[in-house]
Amino acid sequence: MIGKIIGALVGRELDRRDGSDGVKGALTGAVAAGVLRRMGPLGMLIGGGYVAKKAYDRRKLAKSGAAYR
Repeated sequence: MIGKIIGALVGRELDRRDGSDGVKGALTGAVAAGVLRRMGPLGMLIGGGYVAKKAYDRRKLAKSGAAYR
């Protein structure tokens, strides 16, 4: 279950980058969830770290007043 959540968050972050309709992000998240699950705990750390870094970068930019890309 945690893998699916992390996969969804990874898909959302990747979809925000190109600003498309969301289908690409959803498919990427589904694939990412499968890959991360197969990698085991290391995959969960990598996926969680990616999402955490993106959230940290977005928060840092919001505090500086710049627009997030």
